[in-house]
Amino acid sequence: MKEFRKDDRMASLISANHYLLPVIHRFGIRLGFKNKTVAELCAKYKINSDFFIAIVNSFHNPNYFPEEKLLSFSPLLIIDYLKKTHRYFVRYSLPGIEKRLHQLQLSSPEGSHEMLSIENFYLEYKKKLLAHIADEEERVFPYIVGLISSPESIENKKLHLSFEEEHHNVDLEIDDLKNLLIKYTNPVYDELICNELLIEIFRFEKDIIDHARIEDNILIPQVNQIQNQR
Repeated sequence: MKEFRKDDRMASLISANHYLLPVIHRFGIRLGFKNKTVAELCAKYKINSDFFIAIVNSFHNPNYFPEEKLLSFSPLLIIDYLKKTHRYFVRYSLPGIEKRLHQLQLSSPEGSHEMLSIENFYLEYKKKLLAHIADEEERVFPYIVGLISSPESIENKKLHLSFEEEHHNVDLEIDDLKNLLIKYTNPVYDELICNELLIEIFRFEKDIIDHARIEDNILIPQVNQIQNQR
């Protein structure tokens, strides 16, 4: 699979993989690229082009994950990207899934047991995910920012940071949601709506797996190293 470079035209990235659109959006880059390259647009929007291209390539190709390169970036830069990803999940991904799920329910017979089970499973999943996001936003990220920006303010405070188990559970549950739809729904629904719902879930799953990789393999090792040096 092709590895994108900074001298590639930004429009060519979208042509190669339109799923990169929300990733590019998180950096604040808006459509209307004209023929500008990645480097030119990053300069225009004051974005670290090395970080941008590393994130884009990591999302584009699951086999590409330059840990050494990503570890060289400031944790503050990574946190900023992760927070923007959280906002995307809350404002777009989850509402998109809910919208399709509601449409699927309306297309199914009233009182459908399968649809009720799927809805309850999703709502419980959403509750856990939002709690995880809130913990990162309210406890973990401020701690890391303080650790870097004003270490004296958090002296004698040390967090044990590890999200691998939580991320593993999140991954398993989104996979379970897919299987509920694929394997156990009673086929009395609008199949086009169900297909659209599954596409939304598959897209979200890829996004959240990529998000977890950055946290588990890059941000947490960086923070543990900083803590051990103090």
